[in-house]
Amino acid sequence: MRVCQIMAAEPEAETLEAGEPKLTYPLYITKLPAGFPSPAECAMEERLNLNDLLIQRPAATFFVRVEGDSMIEAGILSGDLLIVDRAAPIRHGCVIVAVLHGEFTVKRLITRDTRPRLDPANPAYRSIPITGEMDFRVWGVVRYAIHTIQ
Repeated sequence: MRVCQIMAAEPEAETLEAGEPKLTYPLYITKLPAGFPSPAECAMEERLNLNDLLIQRPAATFFVRVEGDSMIEAGILSGDLLIVDRAAPIRHGCVIVAVLHGEFTVKRLITRDTRPRLDPANPAYRSIPITGEMDFRVWGVVRYAIHTIQ
């Protein structure tokens, strides 16, 4: 059996046009099994730039930290860091960051019913119907949730 040692690597930096550093990290060809161990080939495929992978529209992207458990069944946990795109198309079923009566919330937008609603991903919470009288704005579409494994 071949054993592969993956060393921690420093990011390589190059400068973008705006003067901000572009950091890349090693991406290995080897896929790590989540089941039984298997022999692994140790080969670095390329350098991975997380900006290129996670941020499609930099000028319209922001990060926000989650607090609460209303979206746990969607894989969004309290403490997670969300990557939100304000320019992404808003579609039925997407997870959004919205402002509802002056407060931020993260919910799934449902638009295929007679009245749109915000659905939690936790049965302990109720759906929120959206009406014309509400102070409601969509701030962006959640593209990724980053969380720490305990």
